[in-house]
Amino acid sequence: MTTEVTKQASARIAPGSLRQLGLPAYAMSRVAGKVTGTRPPAIFTTLGRAKGLYWGWLHFAGRLMPFGSLPRRESELTILRVAHRRDSDYEWAHHRRLGARVGVTDVDLAALQQDSSDHWSEREAAMLGAADALVDRKDLDDTEWARLRAHLDERESVEFLLLVGHYDMLATTLHTLRVTPDPAR
Repeated sequence: MTTEVTKQASARIAPGSLRQLGLPAYAMSRVAGKVTGTRPPAIFTTLGRAKGLYWGWLHFAGRLMPFGSLPRRESELTILRVAHRRDSDYEWAHHRRLGARVGVTDVDLAALQQDSSDHWSEREAAMLGAADALVDRKDLDDTEWARLRAHLDERESVEFLLLVGHYDMLATTLHTLRVTPDPAR
């Protein structure tokens, strides 16, 4: 998935130290690394340098995943589809680990990368198709919206749109900052 731009460039903003992050963000990044089985995730140690903005972002992101109303497996499938469509190595590697904990299999990962629609339940196919349209066109036509709404209630629909938009935005940020995937411990 690595693009030529990210292969050749080093991080534009280096991960922060304890002094640069502050104790709460530094400690949180260490805990997150234990959860993901990596060193402290660069997403947290890099974005954490923005202090107050970081905490606002983290609260928002956490309300979408892992504390959202969509089932975790569906959230992870959606995030991984956005990562695939956006060619985001960081999001793919990070959420591949998290997805495995909630039942995302290697077969699922292959189907996500092949854009295979026959692998998914009707609900999953509607969500993944909508994610594709949102990443590609930043909108859903009436047919795509009706297909999505046949499976998601009002709250889930809003949350789904925010989830896709958030991870699309995050892919842009990670690409631009040249954040590379975290190595396993």
